[in-house]
Amino acid sequence: MKAIMVVGTTSHAGKSTITTALCRILSRRGWRVTPFKGQNMALNAYVTTSGGEIGYAQAVQAWAAGVTPWVEMNPILLKPQGDMTSQVIIKGKSVGKVSATDYYEQYFDRGWQAIEESLQQLAGEFDLIICEGAGSPAEINLKHRDLTNMRVARYLNAPTLLVVDIDRGGAFAHVVGTLELLEPEERALIRGVVINKFRGQRSILDPGITWLEKRTGIPVLGVIPWIDQFFPAEDSLSLLERQPRKLNSELTIAVIRLPRISNFTDFDPLEAESSVTVKYIGPKQSLGHPDAVIIPGSKTTIADLLVLQQTGIAQEIKNYVAAGGTVLGICGGYQMLGQMLADPEGIEGQEGRYEGLGLLPLKTMITSQKIARQRQVTSNLPQVGLPVIGYEIHQGRTQIIDDKIITPLFDDVNLGVVDADHSVWGTYLHGLFDNGPWRRAWLNGLRQQRGLKSLATGIPNYREQREALLDSLADVVGEHLDLTPILSQ
Repeated sequence: MKAIMVVGTTSHAGKSTITTALCRILSRRGWRVTPFKGQNMALNAYVTTSGGEIGYAQAVQAWAAGVTPWVEMNPILLKPQGDMTSQVIIKGKSVGKVSATDYYEQYFDRGWQAIEESLQQLAGEFDLIICEGAGSPAEINLKHRDLTNMRVARYLNAPTLLVVDIDRGGAFAHVVGTLELLEPEERALIRGVVINKFRGQRSILDPGITWLEKRTGIPVLGVIPWIDQFFPAEDSLSLLERQPRKLNSELTIAVIRLPRISNFTDFDPLEAESSVTVKYIGPKQSLGHPDAVIIPGSKTTIADLLVLQQTGIAQEIKNYVAAGGTVLGICGGYQMLGQMLADPEGIEGQEGRYEGLGLLPLKTMITSQKIARQRQVTSNLPQVGLPVIGYEIHQGRTQIIDDKIITPLFDDVNLGVVDADHSVWGTYLHGLFDNGPWRRAWLNGLRQQRGLKSLATGIPNYREQREALLDSLADVVGEHLDLTPILSQ
């Protein structure tokens, strides 16, 4: 199998970004490329055409490569639930939940088998596999159970890039320390270092590069400048780094940063709107006076609902709606908007019945059967007849208590509703804002309340903007990264 491996000295070093760029760069050169991440721990997920779940970052990497996302691109997905357990997804399907201490015993062999099978299948369809590691390959207490980093590189005999984040400081120590902790056969696979997120003057860095290459015997193949774009992240830690920076935006949309927030990639299209500032609000922060509030998805809906109620922000949201504000709930957020949530089997870990926010006439039962599928529907609101595509990932079944005081959001009432005042919106559909005309029509409703001029709705979907971002990313990385030593091996 022809493959390249990308590992990092730390989490958030930029492995996903570099892997995404490589997928676009090499596909431009005529390679049929596929991304691969053996095991991913993330709450941002995407549903493939086969109805399987993979990490959203791997879906973006597939789009960067110009191919359709497959479950084999991310055969193991772990979705943390907040009680030291994770839901285990193997080849797109949930196979149970497990504690961190039991995972190695119960799923290591099964997981490695899934990784081998997936790599074999991808090798039969693609010219080149671009593999991404996770965290650091040098966590000596975890290496025996690491399914993602150098075990994959050794299996593929893949030339490997080591990525380091220089912005956080200590880059040279991170590189040297990582190399020192690798086994000799692992270290031999590291064919180049990539210094990422560089903001300074290159001439000041050059002596350090000379020292590093002499010390390690490994060339620095790239110094990638700081890229001022938000690309899909794998965990919510990245949200802490996102600060509103738009000076001339006209609308502010507050997204509640739930403790187990999931699929916050739903809001990338909103962040791409020049007239919109997306502000993430923690449960202990004041809601303020935004133009709209979004309650996003959650891996543990009931537990996160209880946090909102205990911290008082639930009451703030209800007061906000009573004062004429607009609230949108997506997936778990949709369930929270109802009258009641029940989890009789304790599937999420919170067995029992719980009172919701009471803003929509709904009740939800958490069930063991997960719904994961792509959808194509037609909107009733905010504009009739708009085609909308997206995907569902949820384990709840929601029932409408009183259909006389709500309007179905789409031609399938099971996907969402809007209250009589058009102030409370709820949907199970992820990827809703990717639909350009629908997004603009919804934003125009907010703009009208402010007396602002409506935006044009005859725009393409977000995927075209995403393509431009991917091209821009590939341009920047391609200009500063020499792949010749990697591709010639």
